Amino acid sequence: MKKKLIAGNWKMNGSAASNEALIQALLAQSSGWNCLVAVCVPAAYLAQVRGLTQGTGIELGSQDVSAQESGAFTGEISAAMLKDFGTRYAIVGHSERRQYHGETDAVVASKAQRALAAGITPIVCVGETLAEREAGRTEEVVKRQLAAVIHANGHCISEIVVAYEPVWAIGTGKTATPEMAQQVHGVLRSQLRAATEHADRVHILYGGSMNAANASQLLSQPDIDGGLIGGAALKAPDFLTIIAAAG
Repeated sequence: MKKKLIAGNWKMNGSAASNEALIQALLAQSSGWNCLVAVCVPAAYLAQVRGLTQGTGIELGSQDVSAQESGAFTGEISAAMLKDFGTRYAIVGHSERRQYHGETDAVVASKAQRALAAGITPIVCVGETLAEREAGRTEEVVKRQLAAVIHANGHCISEIVVAYEPVWAIGTGKTATPEMAQQVHGVLRSQLRAATEHADRVHILYGGSMNAANASQLLSQPDIDGGLIGGAALKAPDFLTIIAAAG
């Protein structure tokens, strides 16, 4: 049975001082961890956090990766550059990137492809808006989003991580019930099984306001293999509680 994965997404938060304090607080309690742990940090702090986490039980992740390999793309960060920093994971297709930066399913698929080619595991985010859920389109939307990545990456698809993040539950304090989350995770697992015989090795994370209070119930569901944690990842006690629930 694979260990669960708890990945913190710091979003556009942090400072040199607060980053160090947070990592040190996590490492002080790391001896009993029985799950995989990662922190996906702003690009400006990759070098600092690599220095703080190298050789520990915390893996380094980025919050994005370019769909381009190299060249005249000012402000972009390539997968090869991220690999230079020891980056293990890269979030692709987060709903905030889709909403604010116009990222399409095709762009997300290309980013996943670049990450995989560099030996980085993409955390592929899928999820529906409130309007889409109320229209009964949840399954259609998440399957379309994942299908683009499956189509672009073929036999490598068992090397990705999927994160289901209902857009209506991100940063709102709302969360899907464990049963609602499991239903969508089950749909995604079935889709992966149709694409690869190794679907069960793929972590499918829940990413909609998982916190210290609801983590245990969510993580007890059969197809929820961990969490992509937003606000709670910035508070060591809360993040540690979620890690403990995953053990």
